[in-house]
Amino acid sequence: MSKPPTDLPDRPARIPPREALFEDGEAARPLPVCDHYSGVEPRMRKSLELQAELGPVFDVTLDGEDGAPVGGEHEHALLMCELVNSPLNRFGRVGIRVMPVEHPAFEAMVSTVVAKAGARVAYLMIPKPRGLADLQRAVDAVDTATRAVGLAQPIPLQALVETHGALREVQALAAHPRIESLSFGLMDFVSAHRGAIPASAMSATGQFEHPLVRRAKLEIAAACHGHGKTPSHCVVTEFKDEGALAEAAHKASRELGYTRMWSIHPAQVRVIVDAFAPSTAEVDMAIEILLAAQDAGWAPIRHRDTLHDRASYRYFWHLLQRAHQTSYAGGAQLPASVREAFFEPPAGAA
Repeated sequence: MSKPPTDLPDRPARIPPREALFEDGEAARPLPVCDHYSGVEPRMRKSLELQAELGPVFDVTLDGEDGAPVGGEHEHALLMCELVNSPLNRFGRVGIRVMPVEHPAFEAMVSTVVAKAGARVAYLMIPKPRGLADLQRAVDAVDTATRAVGLAQPIPLQALVETHGALREVQALAAHPRIESLSFGLMDFVSAHRGAIPASAMSATGQFEHPLVRRAKLEIAAACHGHGKTPSHCVVTEFKDEGALAEAAHKASRELGYTRMWSIHPAQVRVIVDAFAPSTAEVDMAIEILLAAQDAGWAPIRHRDTLHDRASYRYFWHLLQRAHQTSYAGGAQLPASVREAFFEPPAGAA
């Protein structure tokens, strides 16, 4: 995304889009478009260093499921808490994936993480729920631990849809008030079919072609959008093939409706962020339409012989938000006047 034009005139304060276009509680804050996973200590530290370099355009999820050595779950939980609380967590966008609810170490890991890092952890990822009952069990455990240590705010929760039961109850999972995002677990989902889905369906190309895998992705995305939650796309394991990753990220964003995607290697982060960013032409049009709409008090306007009203304004606002989210250090940036008009608080505001 190249830089949009910067020669925008100074404008008086106007009603911001969040107030003009949405009811109270309707405009949820969007999550970063990339979620980077790491579970080994050197890689976790490098991931946090990369986040500090690029800015909060991606989340870091410290992996307490696949990253914890067998028998060393408690020590790994303490390490993750140490990193969440460290100066490396500059932006407050570091989450933790805990053990599945049926794992013997689940409750102990949740208690440790909440007690030692609950005030700073951005979210907890719940893997492998077999349906709504498992999710509710996880929610109860997290909230019980939260009350025990007296945290003022509940910890945001995310969940992985990677079992038959979770997919069957995906609407209920997305509707749960404690869930902010659902992710698709490609590898476990394919494995759960006991060899009926070929290994090729786990590849960067095949995962978009196999009917059962594509159906699962669509159902997750539809459920999330229907309940105002963030759908997060699965991994691409061919981490050295940037072209395949870029194509997969583009398909996830443009064809399947995903607004977030997993990374499993530092080299994947920029590729995913760039693929999820709107094009320069889209950003330019969004700026023109939203500034004109704001000047008109958000009444209908005519732009390039096309009529626009609040329905299309909401679309262009979401697009501009995504452009702002995907602006990182060393990459494309929105013009300062646009950031001031839509994303920065007025001078003197608390």
